[in-house]
Amino acid sequence: MSIVVAKFGGTSVADYTAMSRCADIIIANPNTRIVVVSASSGVTNLLVELTQAQLDDERRQQLLKQIASIQYQILDQLGRPAEVAAQLDGVLSRIAMLSESLSRERCKATMDELLAQGEQCSAALFAAVLREKGEAASAFDVRQVMRTDSHFGRAEPQIEQVAALCAAHLAPLLAEQRIVTQGFIGADAQGATTTLGRGGSDYSAALLAEALKASAVEIWTDVAGIYTTDPRLAPNAQPIAEISFNEAAEMATFGAKVLHPATILPAVRQKIQVFVGSSKEPERGGTWIRHQVSDEPIYRAVAVRRDQTLLNLHSLQMLHAQGFLAETFATLARHKISVDLITTSEVNVSLTLDKTGSDSAGNNLLSEALLQELSQHCRVRVEDNLALVAIVGNKIASTPGVCRRVFEVLEPHNVRMICQGASPHNLCVLVAESEAAQVVRSLHENLFEGAR
Repeated sequence: MSIVVAKFGGTSVADYTAMSRCADIIIANPNTRIVVVSASSGVTNLLVELTQAQLDDERRQQLLKQIASIQYQILDQLGRPAEVAAQLDGVLSRIAMLSESLSRERCKATMDELLAQGEQCSAALFAAVLREKGEAASAFDVRQVMRTDSHFGRAEPQIEQVAALCAAHLAPLLAEQRIVTQGFIGADAQGATTTLGRGGSDYSAALLAEALKASAVEIWTDVAGIYTTDPRLAPNAQPIAEISFNEAAEMATFGAKVLHPATILPAVRQKIQVFVGSSKEPERGGTWIRHQVSDEPIYRAVAVRRDQTLLNLHSLQMLHAQGFLAETFATLARHKISVDLITTSEVNVSLTLDKTGSDSAGNNLLSEALLQELSQHCRVRVEDNLALVAIVGNKIASTPGVCRRVFEVLEPHNVRMICQGASPHNLCVLVAESEAAQVVRSLHENLFEGAR
């Protein structure tokens, strides 16, 4: 049996009407056996606020009522089936209990369990919508198969264990029914709930597809595929019908929000094609991401990632010395910090760090402990309010004239960092966040709209 895994984001499961529309997409393809859902739009943000330390009881009660209202509206339009109502009541009661627990004691494990509850609600409700339409469908707790480590807030899946557990507990269910399960969450070896970080539902879908050797992953969102840039920044942005895994990975890494950066990794490992389309307008088609594509242009897209941090490290110990970079990266590794871009001089190292979605609870990326440890062997300067703009394409590093066209656009702007050459698929610049929109518009005009 050819298996398709379909993932629906928060706006696609925001209410009963949206869920019903997505159910029709699923029913139209008999091979769609696994459905991965996010929390309904807005719910995760409310849950994140419930995890905050300085939350008074009045605000807590307001947040609980808002979450219940979003979910009960869907339940009411389903006719309040008793089994689903009981499930929903249980989840909402658990949210209240967990939030009360966090008000007394800060605990990352409790935070992850609280944040996981939005997906639990969505899965129960969405399975009920499918059954209402005559489909055999049930909700499945993904924590039975999505085994991770215990790094709460940004857990790492244990790939071999996920595959074995899926074969034992999930695959046997697919022949007789469609399975609706949760994105974003998993469980460690002790059974404690973990989260994969904000945006991890795409990753969940791809991991399940890899484990089940699926033929395709469909990511259904609120836009009709991947565009040459964000249409809100450049009105003439065009949809891309087909891109390669390498290009998609670069775009996801550097800010294309329709695709979570990690999604592409399981797909690459198994050469599983990925489709990105709009659940609101499925008839418009979308973007296919494949191992091989027929066209590989020099310029494919311009991506932007905001809320970046530039970490500048200065030390005279670097001068004609060995081991400084090794020590620096060992320190960052101990604090679970991933470096994006790096440039060096004789006595300086500059690193870019992505603060967006540092972990699922939005905790600060650069802790005081990390900064103090770095300060023991170098002078540290942190710059915020920056944005990373990436030109994504093919053979960028080996094609004459690329830099000239890019630098023409950048001339009026102060560029804090430039990186090119490590990958043939990108050229990256770091600029002030306040200038990012104009930089993206100008680059798109120059590279894609024929302006000179």
